[in-house]
Order: sequence, then C-alpha cells, then structure tokens
Amino acid sequence: MPTRTELEVFLATEFPQSDFLIESLEPEQITLRKPVSFADLRPGGTVSGPTMMALADCALYVAILARIGIVPLAVTTSLSFNFMRKPLSEADLLATCNLLKLGRSLAVGEVQLYSEGDERAVAHAVGTYSIPPQSD
Repeated sequence: MPTRTELEVFLATEFPQSDFLIESLEPEQITLRKPVSFADLRPGGTVSGPTMMALADCALYVAILARIGIVPLAVTTSLSFNFMRKPLSEADLLATCNLLKLGRSLAVGEVQLYSEGDERAVAHAVGTYSIPPQSD
C-alpha cells in the first residue's frame, strides 16, 4: 500500500489546486486537514458548504487509496452530507474518515468534520466510490 509521502505527492501532483493535508494515516482511519482561509468563507463568516464537501470527498478518496493503492480513476458515485453546526471560521477543518465497506468495485465510508479545537462535529458525510476493474 502507498505510504503517506506517496499519497501526499499524488495529491500535490494530481490536485495542485487543493490545500488538504494528511494529518494522520492509520490502517482503519485517516484524518485530513483543511487550513481555512478567507477564500473558504461564505457570507455570515462561516466555512462554505462546497469547501466542507470537497474536504469530506477527498478524505474518503485518500482513505480508499491508502487501502487499495493509488488508483486515480476511482470516482465518487454518491455523497450524502449533513450540516450539523456552524464551523469556526478562524480554525482549520479536520475530516476523519472510516471505511465501512471495501469491495472490489465499490467502497463506502463515513466522514466526520470538526473545527480544530472543538470535538463537536460540524458535518457528517457518507459516500460511495466506484473502483475501476483491475487490468490483468
């Protein structure tokens, strides 16, 4: 399986527009960090929904790649998102992902998002990824 460094290089190369950082990479759980900037805020001084959804989607992607290897064409097939409370605009966002199912063609995981320094979840997501067939 890929190392943390290999995953970081992949993200930096293939998704240079993202500024997500791998905070921790464990066999059963990964955590990504999103440094929150002015560009991530929406009116009202809160982190925008698209920013939170992108972080959750990327956390699920990284969790899958950490288990199956770097398969760039694994793609999101569904993402269900629940906004639970207003995230702190002056704190980084953390996304913790646990895979619920990892099959040959589909992976399902859940992601909890938190503002750094606050243990209460700001959002919860469940997503499914399609894994392309392996070529023999």
